[in-house]
Amino acid sequence: MAVSKYNIILSISKNLLDNARAKEAENSPPGIYYLRDLYKSAIIVIHQLPRTPETLWLRLLGRGTVQQQAIQELESLPQTHRWRGNVIELVCHFLAVLALRQNPEADPDEEVLIVTLAQLYEEAIAQLQEETRQQEKLRFVTNLLRVRFGEVEEELLTIVEEIATLPSDEFTPLLLQLSREELLERFRKDAE
Repeated sequence: MAVSKYNIILSISKNLLDNARAKEAENSPPGIYYLRDLYKSAIIVIHQLPRTPETLWLRLLGRGTVQQQAIQELESLPQTHRWRGNVIELVCHFLAVLALRQNPEADPDEEVLIVTLAQLYEEAIAQLQEETRQQEKLRFVTNLLRVRFGEVEEELLTIVEEIATLPSDEFTPLLLQLSREELLERFRKDAE
């Protein structure tokens, strides 16, 4: 069955699902109820969704413990998780929507969500910026070695990361003044 529209609902009674003639499909996770073929839509009941990475983003829209658990899962995603980059974009859009609809009598749970997601967003941005700076530094060191010595073979590549740990005002003069052998000798000793 092709479903073209989903209705996301925090909670729904069995009676209402029965009246809508909504049925769980055999191959769908709990919490997703398909309406008759005529409507080509489904109802997603957030609190019934399984706690899996695939449902994390929907469960963030939930309330109470469902939302708190989703926030904890989001916070515990390792920095190297394959979805970590996407979280920045999703959280950014989600924060914008929450901020637009927030009113003076805002739900305290929603305020906690906004603060927590804003912190996660800031941390993710800071991590990406640091990774970018480190990659640029490694690229700069490698390019400078290439300009000085031509091909940067495996032996020189083994010291690139060690060199890049130094501030640029320290490693730049070394890369410009020391010979290939002096660099290898100095940074092999530091690595040991």
